[in-house]
Amino acid sequence: MWLPVPCGGKKATEGCTTAESSLRKGYGNEPEGNGWLTDLSQVRQLKPLTDDRGLQDAFRQAKRAAKGQFAAWLKATSGQAVDPDTIFDCQVKRIHEYKRQLLNALRIVVLYNRLRQHPDLAMTPRTFFFAGKAAPAYHLAKLIIKFLNNLAGTIDGDPAVRERLKVVFLPEYGVSLAERLIPASDVSNQISTAGYEASGTSNMKFMMNGALTIGTRDGATIEMAQEAGEEHFFLFGLTAQQVADSRGWYSPYWHYEHEPETRAALDLIFSDHFSRYEPGVFTPLRDALLTHGDHYRHLADLTSYLEADQRLIKLYANPDAWARQAILNVAGSGKFSSDRTIAEYAADIWQVKPCPVA
Repeated sequence: MWLPVPCGGKKATEGCTTAESSLRKGYGNEPEGNGWLTDLSQVRQLKPLTDDRGLQDAFRQAKRAAKGQFAAWLKATSGQAVDPDTIFDCQVKRIHEYKRQLLNALRIVVLYNRLRQHPDLAMTPRTFFFAGKAAPAYHLAKLIIKFLNNLAGTIDGDPAVRERLKVVFLPEYGVSLAERLIPASDVSNQISTAGYEASGTSNMKFMMNGALTIGTRDGATIEMAQEAGEEHFFLFGLTAQQVADSRGWYSPYWHYEHEPETRAALDLIFSDHFSRYEPGVFTPLRDALLTHGDHYRHLADLTSYLEADQRLIKLYANPDAWARQAILNVAGSGKFSSDRTIAEYAADIWQVKPCPVA
């Protein structure tokens, strides 16, 4: 697991992740120190300090600084301009149907539709970041990437919504990009179909850096929610058991016929609204979602996803409450240190003892 390196320089927050900046300052009766860098369990010391206004302010300042640095870097390297005062909503995953970047895209289409139909609708401005790679022969994954980029272009070209929604697909995802993007993220999407994600590590990295998780009860997100408290996550969707139990009778057409926003989003996509110069190019997405049975339950979870999204936006409107919840997530992330994992392997499986270095 990647962990941030110690930060130096004249300012405590300069070049630091959100968690680093807050821990370095020292609050209440806790001493300032760097012990947490080699013993991540020490971040739990933040838990009794979550209501401290000074810590909340410092946390927000560090997050805003990270967002500003990322926006400046993105502009300098790609020419793309993003507003650091919008919500940075991220999904960083290998592109795959079960990881459901397409579900995230459907959420954005619904939000886009809401603004088209109700231009005066109050909606917190948001920037949606996607990053990840697809297997060379995985045609549908490549088509999902194309759809994300077409969605981005359509929104950018619509003056009625482009100041309120923005979609950015970040190419060439790797550690260097992660070091910039993860500390800048407000929201982490961990939305794989329940029962399909073996574990996951990117979700832990976002948690450690103060992003709040919107996600399904799948993979390591289950353990993360246990550590920080489910009430501090935005969980939604079917459980793994419900996914398994519905195999014999699930029909995506039920959601298409009975959920107006789902139907409107799909109709807009398949009317070539996002592919005006390539009509029919997204027909395979229709086949995956409707004709072939929506194996990964995109449509089954879409309404629940949108409801969790509304809870998230409501919390974001209260900066103190958002900061408190983000700090609680950081405080609950210590268990996920790779040092702890290796120590347990050493003791329980390899049965080797530490060899201190003088």
